[in-house]
Amino acid sequence: MQPQDNTAVAAGHASATPTGVAPAAFGASVDHYENFPVASWLCPAPLRPAVAAIYRFARLADDMADEGPHSASERLTELAAYRAELDAALQGRHAARWPQVFNPLAQAVQRHVLDPALLHALLDAFEQDVRHTDSGHRYADLPELLDYCARSANPIGRLLLQLWNVRHDEALERSDRICSALQLINFWQDLSRDLPRGRIYLPTNVLRRHGARVDDFLPGATSRDRERNAVVAELCAHARGLMQMGAPLVHEVGGRAGWELRLVVQGGLRVLDRIAAIEHRSWAQRVTVDKADLPLLAWRALWM
Repeated sequence: MQPQDNTAVAAGHASATPTGVAPAAFGASVDHYENFPVASWLCPAPLRPAVAAIYRFARLADDMADEGPHSASERLTELAAYRAELDAALQGRHAARWPQVFNPLAQAVQRHVLDPALLHALLDAFEQDVRHTDSGHRYADLPELLDYCARSANPIGRLLLQLWNVRHDEALERSDRICSALQLINFWQDLSRDLPRGRIYLPTNVLRRHGARVDDFLPGATSRDRERNAVVAELCAHARGLMQMGAPLVHEVGGRAGWELRLVVQGGLRVLDRIAAIEHRSWAQRVTVDKADLPLLAWRALWM
């Protein structure tokens, strides 16, 4: 489903295949879901089943919202059924349609005392994406977009922090900044893929400030390079600032998880470097970070 994301370099290869999916930052031995950091020998074995369960839950819901030829109404109906099965599983009832997702997830929630509201928040975000894509909704400004990130990305980071028993307010706030930054970086990295599909995340007030329109970023548009580049440059600078504000979290998470978090932060920043290197023309060319970047990321992570 998802293209290689800005944290994939921190994740390595997966050994478990999801059944059907933005992110602080630890991981386990599964594929990646957007900015979901996964992988890895850095994650202690006892936590891998829980991380895999969270991932599978999010991955299948995202597929319902985004994949295939289904109508918005059909997608929302399926997501409603998925939410009902989540509630049933959390109440101790055996999952009927998606046991491979909800039975392990319910076990993880119970074992690690995870907050079910965070799982519901993810479903809220997927439903919002369906409705907004169907209606052609345009985000007014960055605060509105960050409100979306609070449901689409930040719950993943908070769930993963709960697995590590890191629950104090300052850590959660920093996790939210990292997760929102990763989600935004994914948006600005994927402009060339999202816009033709009607997934519009460019804030209207930023476009207006630089004299640009959404149509200027669509395939076939051949002018207004300065305006387009200025829009992406401002959005990337904002994402970089969020990431830098959240980065001190790496010093509050111990052990291998802290090192994976360092690599995730540096992976996101590296994507921003790559976008800057093409003069912020990510609306025309999608940049990636891959294994060749790992030595640089490891060096930068060491000095955080």
